[in-house]
Amino acid sequence: MEETLTTILEEEEEEQEITDQPMPDVPQNPNSHPSDSESDSDSEDESQQKVELQTLETELSSNPSNYDSHVQYIRLLRKMGEIEKLRQAREAMSLLFPLTPSMWQDWAKDEASLVTTQPEAVASIEKLYERGVFDYLSVSLWCDYLAFVHEYDPMVRDCLPAGISKARNLFERALTAAGLHVTEGIKLWEAYRTFEQAILLTIDESDIQAKEKQNQRIRTLFHRQLSVPLVNMKSTLQAYKAWEVEQGKVLDIESSDLDGISSHVATAYQKALEGYNARVRLEEQISRQDISDSERLQQFVIYLKFEESSGDPARVQVLYERAIADFPIASDIWLDYTHYLDKTLKVGNVVREVYSRATKNCPWVGELWVRYLLCLERGRASEEELAAVFEKSLQCTFSTIDEYFDLFLTRADGLRRRLSFTGEVGDYSKIRETFQNASDYLSQHWKNTEGLVRLHGYWARLELNLGKDLNAARGVWESLLKICGSMLEAWKGYIAMEIESGHTNEARSIYKRCYSKRFAGTGSEDICHSWLRFEREFGTLEDFDHAVQKVTPRLEELQLFRLQQESKSTDERENPSKKKAREKRRPGSDLTQEQSPAKRQKDAAQNPKKAYGKDKAHEPNLVETNEVEEMNAKTDKENSRNEQMKDSTPGKTKVYKDQCTAFVSNINLKANSEDIRKFFSDVGGVTAIRILQDKFTGKSRGLAYVDFSDDAHLAAAVEKNKQMLLGKRVSVARSNPNRNKKDNSHSDGQREHVHGADHSSTAGGSATQKHRFDNFPIKGKNTFAVPRSVVKPLGWTANEPKTEEGDEKPKSNDEFRKMFIKK
Repeated sequence: MEETLTTILEEEEEEQEITDQPMPDVPQNPNSHPSDSESDSDSEDESQQKVELQTLETELSSNPSNYDSHVQYIRLLRKMGEIEKLRQAREAMSLLFPLTPSMWQDWAKDEASLVTTQPEAVASIEKLYERGVFDYLSVSLWCDYLAFVHEYDPMVRDCLPAGISKARNLFERALTAAGLHVTEGIKLWEAYRTFEQAILLTIDESDIQAKEKQNQRIRTLFHRQLSVPLVNMKSTLQAYKAWEVEQGKVLDIESSDLDGISSHVATAYQKALEGYNARVRLEEQISRQDISDSERLQQFVIYLKFEESSGDPARVQVLYERAIADFPIASDIWLDYTHYLDKTLKVGNVVREVYSRATKNCPWVGELWVRYLLCLERGRASEEELAAVFEKSLQCTFSTIDEYFDLFLTRADGLRRRLSFTGEVGDYSKIRETFQNASDYLSQHWKNTEGLVRLHGYWARLELNLGKDLNAARGVWESLLKICGSMLEAWKGYIAMEIESGHTNEARSIYKRCYSKRFAGTGSEDICHSWLRFEREFGTLEDFDHAVQKVTPRLEELQLFRLQQESKSTDERENPSKKKAREKRRPGSDLTQEQSPAKRQKDAAQNPKKAYGKDKAHEPNLVETNEVEEMNAKTDKENSRNEQMKDSTPGKTKVYKDQCTAFVSNINLKANSEDIRKFFSDVGGVTAIRILQDKFTGKSRGLAYVDFSDDAHLAAAVEKNKQMLLGKRVSVARSNPNRNKKDNSHSDGQREHVHGADHSSTAGGSATQKHRFDNFPIKGKNTFAVPRSVVKPLGWTANEPKTEEGDEKPKSNDEFRKMFIKK
């Protein structure tokens, strides 16, 4: 029996390609002496191996998670024959990573080469095999395991009852794990039958009952195998017929028909054969070596869908095991596998083992850890085991913060359920510790997020309901407000807790703290309305009146702010070129121009010395008109020219003196002349309205000139400054055309304030220039409209003509002397 079983298992081993060199054994002839050259070569190799070994040890000490370094380190130690270091290296790697079946085979073979007949040594190697078959599905590893037990366990080898029972249990486990493997499962079935046939040979011929019982066991194995879709099913059928012939039945061994075979066996065989034919194509696809790994993985997915539609959970599980053996770090396969087991399999230990392997192969997938914790909780695992798995999961690195968040919540959920159903008071400290750790970690990466609000809301509710500590619950909300104080949901959650607890005064105090804060979107308005609803439902009339008194001006302020923002956004959307031009013309260093005209006028009125020091020539009552007109002077030329061409006769330009004209700015872009006329209807005296338009788009620029019949009407119109027109606060000021002109000496002539005409010099510029300066009563030094950097310090006057560089005639020494004597 021993020779037969060993021969079958060894034949299967020979089919595998051996890539790793076996661990060197002790020299068989210690008296042999190598040559000097061989000795030198060996010493060089040994020194090189030592250097490489030290390098790998250094790498692993600094980075224990380097999988390739572990593999190279084990391979090098195996080559050098360092038994103890090799054993320690394998143990260290197995703690971090699941070992491949070939690595487990090498480890077991190395240990078996040193094994003695002591039961302790045999048991230790059996544990290695157990660990190996736990990690991945491998028919070859199971075959090695069975062969080792048969060879080294004396009870199995001698066919003692205890040994036979042990071997049969091991075979049944192997068939459960891999007996449905379409291409390789037949190896286990044949090994099992061979073992049972060998036992038959050990039974005494006189013990007819025992022999018949053993024959029935063998027949049952044949029947079981024939009902499973496997390769070489016809060969198995012929072997069964031959065996039945040996038992005295008359059957045609050569034919493939089912004559003489019991009906239930024939039916099962036909069904299994059909199942095999349906899977042949799928088996060929997943076994192809000429396609990429991603394509093979996709073929596995197709195969899995087919098996799931067939409705056999055992076959689906085996195929998943085959898939993860080929693709151990494919997280999608592990997720699908565990989901399928949760849905269909009710064996808690099996599902728990799969989750343990899944998290070991793909520790970076947070969803696997979450499902693992839930699986342990369903299986009534101990708190120690749950805590150990949770702590282990926190040591992993996940790709998103959401995965950490789900993990903390899952742990808190489990502790809450345990405390609610068991009533263990001491467990609440673990809940508080879990939430505190979650808050400390997540707050480093999350600011003003719904996740933090949800976490702290859950925490505060448990502090109140399970911990029975109101102050602790309030402390949770207060700590959240330090992190998410600008989130409306945080304040609402805090208020809701106080209302549910019946503490209306505390809720009211929270409203008073937050109603004036600015929240995103319409949150600022929402909290004000929420306070009013709260006072209607819970407060007294005095409380309601007080809330109205506080909230009303706040709502008006928010409404005005919304209107301004909408107007601004509309302006920028319809006229983006205006904003760019205005920003381009604005000097970055002049802080006064960055303020609004009304703000500069107000500051100048409150502090005339400061205004004078900044710009001596600017008059406060005209600063708005001057600044806007100067900014838009060039752009107004073309628009005004087009308007004048329409309104005037050909060959003649229409000129506006602006003697009784108001300049209106910040007008709603949708406003037309009729809207402006209605705006000044209470003033009256409007004779003409000119809205300035963009020369490219033809749309309104928000600026207009309004002519009045006399100064009285104009003065009344200026009084309407800063009043609302179509949702925007317009600016109204007296138009002063003379302030729009540069009053420095290099002007070529007097230019009238013409809208639409070219602002160029007229003929007779010198005489007109002299006449223009005569109209201004200049006293002392005049620096109006002259940059400070070019103001002459020795008393520059407007009547002095500007001399070009090089035009002044050089003075003689006598002329200089006369100048000094006069002074």
